[in-house]
Amino acid sequence: MKTTLLVPTLNEIDSMKIILPRVKKSWVDEIIVVDGGSDDRTVEYAEKSGYKVVSPQVRGLVPQLNEAFKVAEGDIIVLFSPDGNSIPELIPSLIEKINEGYDMVIASRYAKGAKSYDDDFLTGIGNFVFTRIVNILFRAKYTDVLVIFRAFRKDILQHIKLDLNEDIDLQLCIKCAKKKLKVAEIPGDEPKRVGGVRKMKVMRTGCELVRTIYKEYFSKN
Repeated sequence: MKTTLLVPTLNEIDSMKIILPRVKKSWVDEIIVVDGGSDDRTVEYAEKSGYKVVSPQVRGLVPQLNEAFKVAEGDIIVLFSPDGNSIPELIPSLIEKINEGYDMVIASRYAKGAKSYDDDFLTGIGNFVFTRIVNILFRAKYTDVLVIFRAFRKDILQHIKLDLNEDIDLQLCIKCAKKKLKVAEIPGDEPKRVGGVRKMKVMRTGCELVRTIYKEYFSKN
């Protein structure tokens, strides 16, 4: 199966120069930078480096990724953060696991043998609590439902309808659990980011995640 690596960006020029050269093009068939409106030469750097760039004229990460899904040629989609939090060398392991027959494979920061070096107290507690809630409500066995670094078969998007207003990571985990799709995790450390600034606002994001869980629990989709 062909693989597309999707790299969402928003002013990540400094980290991209360090992280993306570590991604060997032999690992995947296609690399698409999905830019959310950078003004720091991120797009210029990506184009000069030979990466395909998609700049959707929509607001929000999920709508932007949704547009990229439409043009991605791969049978396997890998979501990858270029800010330093995702370890490029784990990409082949995610793809290998998908090829074993899994629908989605997560690079978990909290699986045995892995650790997040970017967590603070609030994000660490939040990740634990939300993962626990998802496991209880949707009868799942995740260790990390809020990490973007993962691979999944593109065809699962035909069976699950993404809400463009909700968190992509949490949605995929919940919907795969509801559809009883085959999911696995591999341990994957989360290094500290190496450039840019954290886009996530703890309190606002927490409220949005609660809303996502509420909507999914009472939804039949």
